[in-house]
Amino acid sequence: MSDTPTEDDRAAVAAQIGRRPRGLRRVAHRCPCGLPDVVETAPRLEDGTPFPTLWYATCPRLTSRVGTLEADGLMREQTDRLATDPDFAARYATAHADYLAERNAIESLGTDVSAGGMPERVKCLHVHVAHTLARGRGVNPAGDETLDRLDDWWHAGPCVGTAHRDPSG
Repeated sequence: MSDTPTEDDRAAVAAQIGRRPRGLRRVAHRCPCGLPDVVETAPRLEDGTPFPTLWYATCPRLTSRVGTLEADGLMREQTDRLATDPDFAARYATAHADYLAERNAIESLGTDVSAGGMPERVKCLHVHVAHTLARGRGVNPAGDETLDRLDDWWHAGPCVGTAHRDPSG
């Protein structure tokens, strides 16, 4: 899913991240409660500063749970697998290529740097989860595996208070 953010979406994202979102282009994924949980950002911010993180996880419940997995060593485990699991490494390299292609389709930054440590290491699980939620399972193995270890972060209802809105548009 990818849709133009409404003013309610912008307000929800600002409440989720504690500041006005920068470079917000689209809502890339919504949690089942209807709020954005991943947004797509412009490759360059309004002032021209390069911003290579195309997809950004915004839901504080989601990011908290992902942070716990980082603290528990999942990044290190996945980085170690890049050297020992050729299939995982190949799929991760393909995820890197997908990330660059999607970002470059909007605007090329003239670099092969993507995000989250790709393709040499797993640096930020938040980036990988956002990539998976934005593009779907099967694109980023680090994101897929991280999502497999998460509980239903949306189960308690919306993470921030917002005016009622119909998530279908």
